[in-house]
Amino acid sequence: MTRPAILVTGGATRIGAAITRGFAQAQWHTIIHYNSSADAAEALAADLPSAETVKCDISDGDAAEAMIENLAARLSDWRCLVNSASIFEYDDATKLDPATNLSAMQVNATAPARMAQTFLRSAKSAATRSVIQITDMKLANPNPDFFSYTMSKHALASTIAMLAKHYADDENARVYGLAPGAILASYDQTEDETDVSHTLNLLKRKTGVEEIVEAALFLASGAVKSGSSLYIDSGQHLLDQPRDVIYLARAAAKESQ
Repeated sequence: MTRPAILVTGGATRIGAAITRGFAQAQWHTIIHYNSSADAAEALAADLPSAETVKCDISDGDAAEAMIENLAARLSDWRCLVNSASIFEYDDATKLDPATNLSAMQVNATAPARMAQTFLRSAKSAATRSVIQITDMKLANPNPDFFSYTMSKHALASTIAMLAKHYADDENARVYGLAPGAILASYDQTEDETDVSHTLNLLKRKTGVEEIVEAALFLASGAVKSGSSLYIDSGQHLLDQPRDVIYLARAAAKESQ
């Protein structure tokens, strides 16, 4: 294989699929991780010049580590791991839901941390090896909604600096965060609702998924200091919003009626 390899977790759908396509267009060999989206993963792989799929339930941390170890054993130029797979379920600041919290912490924080650790100690490449952890602009602009989800993304973000410092003497290792704002319709939103909710940022514009892809490609180049994070959200993280934009937009719509 002459192409550098990248694994995108949750790479069959939503932002993960866009990242997969972007790297494929940049001549990477893309490995598309999925759990329940087999049809989408296989269809995407068939549409790309160099791709494969891998199934893993990353709520099983041991299985997640084993997936990374198996890929590292056979890939000779594995340059990037993008942890995009995520659970986005509702609970709020009034009462943490234990089951929601357990799932969010495992899938959104613990598994990506373990996969990053395994990748950094196992993956082989003569070029820069980069981990990109997909976090959220809620790190800087938190609100009481999606409490466990936000908690898990804060936990994931805390691992970026720790891993970067540990590998500071390895000139070919990088660990990054990429924090999107409101990009695609989420939770119970309709696409029409995003016309308002996704413009509740400083630039009053929708942030395009292609901007996330461009940021991921830039980070994968290794040109940024390890431990850094990029916010791709049209300035949303610089605001102080009392609720998730889903509910801010719905409240504004009710007031205008």
